[in-house]
Amino acid sequence: MLSRNTKIDAELNRDVEDLLHESGNERILPIVQMGEPVLRQPAEQYAGQLSRRTLAKLIDVMHVTMLDAPGVGLAAPQIGLGLRIAVIEDHVRGDEDDPREIAELPFHAIINPVYEPAGTQIRSFYEGCLSFSGYQAVRRRWLDITARWQDEEGKQHEERMHGWPARIFQHETDHLSGEVYIDKAEIRSLSEDENLSELWSEDPVPTEAAEELGFSIE
Repeated sequence: MLSRNTKIDAELNRDVEDLLHESGNERILPIVQMGEPVLRQPAEQYAGQLSRRTLAKLIDVMHVTMLDAPGVGLAAPQIGLGLRIAVIEDHVRGDEDDPREIAELPFHAIINPVYEPAGTQIRSFYEGCLSFSGYQAVRRRWLDITARWQDEEGKQHEERMHGWPARIFQHETDHLSGEVYIDKAEIRSLSEDENLSELWSEDPVPTEAAEELGFSIE
């Protein structure tokens, strides 16, 4: 739990302010790509190392950077910062029958997030990552999770998440442990974005892709 009495790490706070300054007037930072060590190192638990002002600016820049990408989630290591902070947001895109169960996910800053499965059901869908630009692959994930995190004020939250919002939360939380979705994806499913759009986008449950490319979705 964050504490109002937590001591600010002045050096880290300066480093983060310098990083945020690089975002310029547009408040957009470059997204770190695969191969950078920060993506493979467990992020440090956030315990109030930043001033409230710097934390608010960091969350704002991460949000703007995520939307510009465009993406539905962004973890601090993806901008080169090894703290357990991420932002998530997604919106319904008009297809009620989409088997991915995309649902409204209002903007959240999730600090020190963790999750655990709520039930035993899994689903296999294509997903991508802003740090592995240009490609997507099929990844099995829990359909339902219990998600826990802290907000900017240090308040603890717990929520049952289902479907696509649960997938987003799992993806971003995994980033904070040094895991990228491709680590546990079906490698034979790996597809360049244009090929995915042309060949497999009409089949959200990737049964045809699994048959043609030779991987399992069970």
